[in-house]
Amino acid sequence: MTGVTKSILIKRSAGQMFDLVENIESYPEFLPWCGATRVTYRDDKKTVATLYVDFLNIRSGVTTENEKDYPERMRLKLVDGPFRHLDGVWDFKRLAENACRVDFRMSYAFSSGVFERLLTPVFASIADTFVDAFVMRADKIYGAKNG
Repeated sequence: MTGVTKSILIKRSAGQMFDLVENIESYPEFLPWCGATRVTYRDDKKTVATLYVDFLNIRSGVTTENEKDYPERMRLKLVDGPFRHLDGVWDFKRLAENACRVDFRMSYAFSSGVFERLLTPVFASIADTFVDAFVMRADKIYGAKNG
């Protein structure tokens, strides 16, 4: 099993950052490896969506069910994709009215050795830049913040 953990302090509210992560339809606009998305269910407590990865000639879809506790947490659970196991958590800890700490944790294991050999480098690259991409998106959507 492989895992990723990233944390960042940002001058944005927890709600703003939660909303960026929840806006799955916009992912292809700012995640260069995301070819498309599809939301099949959404309410206040749950979203079911598929992300289509298109990176280094690798194309694959991952469907997750995301349990939401606005604006503090979003839990990701695998529904379908090239994994034996995938789960993750976004935590948005309010530090002040316009500041929060964003923690992203994910663990995963591919369903086969072939997928593991093909997708491990791709997935590692994606996971390494994931949180930073949302920070840059926040600047674009909400305006750049100084220091």
